[in-house]
Amino acid sequence: MFVGHNLYLVALSVVIAILGGYTGFGLAARVRGTAGAGRRLLLAGAAFFLAVGIWTMHFVGVLAAPLPSDAVYLVLPTIVSFLICALVVGVSLFFVSVGEPSDGRVMASALLLGAGIVSMHYVGIHGLAGAFRVEHERAMVLMAVLIAVGTAYGGLRVFLARHVGRRLALSAAAFGVAVSGMHYTAMYGMRFVPAPALDHGSDGLIASPQVLSLIVSLLCFLIVAGFLLFLVPEPRPRVSVASGATDGQDFDAEESTRPDGSGFDLTGLQAQRHLPLRGLGQPRIAAATRLPVEGSDGTHFIDVGEIRSVKADAHYTLVHDGNRERMCPWAISQAETQLDPATFIRVHRSHIVSIPHVTMIRKEGDGAVVELDGVVPHLVPVSRAKIAELRARLGLIRRAT
Repeated sequence: MFVGHNLYLVALSVVIAILGGYTGFGLAARVRGTAGAGRRLLLAGAAFFLAVGIWTMHFVGVLAAPLPSDAVYLVLPTIVSFLICALVVGVSLFFVSVGEPSDGRVMASALLLGAGIVSMHYVGIHGLAGAFRVEHERAMVLMAVLIAVGTAYGGLRVFLARHVGRRLALSAAAFGVAVSGMHYTAMYGMRFVPAPALDHGSDGLIASPQVLSLIVSLLCFLIVAGFLLFLVPEPRPRVSVASGATDGQDFDAEESTRPDGSGFDLTGLQAQRHLPLRGLGQPRIAAATRLPVEGSDGTHFIDVGEIRSVKADAHYTLVHDGNRERMCPWAISQAETQLDPATFIRVHRSHIVSIPHVTMIRKEGDGAVVELDGVVPHLVPVSRAKIAELRARLGLIRRAT
């Protein structure tokens, strides 16, 4: 497949696809938790970086291929190939970002996105002009289509799962390798057959490989810049214990730690995200009986008895009802304060579990994991500092007599 290819450019094309996927999916992970104009900007940014990453990877791969020496690029098909890529990426992300997407909608979006990636590739390839014609093996075309649809489906699942950290990096690497695999599979089935040179003056503007190399280089720098900017962490608000004031508008301070290692969450003293900390001796606010969750048709409310776990997701949370995760507009600190501590326990800086729904606990690494019941049982990590407290709450530690 890589016979005659410039292996340095092949490696660069894979890296560009990974960086574009990481930046695009990282921005997309924030779309469903943002409202208003910010949501549109994040969606546009995610579609832009994904499209630029895919398109740039494609043309770096084309530049790496052993093309005929007289090959030039028709500008119009080259631009159209990018527009196809940007359009289908944006539409697909929009379809699955509205409400709670069904499996059918995700599959339809994956088919659209896969078809768009394949169309971008072949439109771009047929933008090559010279004393040749391009032929394709049908088997390789079909294989490229299958890889593209599979890549699109996996990418949309990454978007819906809103991966962060290591999982986002692994997902982006898999996406970049898959997109590159689709490109080089299609290239493997492509043949240049000598043919009379055509007059391209009527076809509009043409560009030499050198001009395309310059454009692709600029886009590579853009992708790398977006990737590096995305890695810069956002400043975290500082908490004033005396007043409860923060430097930012959103109160979502990190968990602080006592000298003995037990996690003490200053934000757990708050009753609301924008209310000051309660002073000693003040009455405790009554526990919530329902939590708000976002649906495709508006905000719904779920009884706390149905809640299995609550997971932090930026300034919001994901509530698991034993069947699926649903977005809640509360921060993890607000959920901890509002839920009844007799039923719920914060077992990790990012996780709260309902004790009555715990069906299993086991040691894992330095910490532990618990399994929660439901139609779809799921696992939740437990930090090392919380294991003893959780085991006591579950009645697993015998009391001294």
